[in-house]
Amino acid sequence: MSDAVRDSVVIKADADTIMDVIADFDAYPVWQPEMKQVEVLSTDEDGWATQVRFHLDAKVVQSVYTLAYTYSDTSVAWRLVEGDSVRKIDGSYTLVDRGDGTTEVTYDLEVDIAMKLPGLIKRQGAKRIVDGALKGLKQRVESQG
Repeated sequence: MSDAVRDSVVIKADADTIMDVIADFDAYPVWQPEMKQVEVLSTDEDGWATQVRFHLDAKVVQSVYTLAYTYSDTSVAWRLVEGDSVRKIDGSYTLVDRGDGTTEVTYDLEVDIAMKLPGLIKRQGAKRIVDGALKGLKQRVESQG
C-alpha cells in the first residue's frame, strides 16, 4: 500500500525561477542532503531532463531509483521507472503565481517502499521527504534571488 502526502509553501520568486531550480537535478545534493548522487539519463529536445537516477540515503531507506519526468508551464510530474527498494515514487510540483511576486508551490508525493514497515513509519517518511524538499527548495530559490 502506498502513502500519499501533499504540502505547500510560498516562495518569494516567479514560477520560471522556481522551475529552473526544480529542473537543476545536478544541484539536488546541495539542497536535499538525503540525495547523495543524481544522474540525468536523458533529456528532451529543449534540454529538460526526462529520466533521472537518484541515490537516496534517508536513514530508514537507502535506495537507487529512476524517475521519468514530464513538464508543463506550471508543473513538473514524475513517476517511477525502476527502483531497488521502492515500488512507487510518483509525484508533482505545481506552481501557482500569487500575483504579488510570490509563488505557491504544492508538492504531491505517493510512495510505496518495498520494505516491511508499519504504515505510520511509511507516512512519516513520505512527510519527511516532502517537508525537506519544500524547505530546501524555498531556501535554494530565495538565496539565489
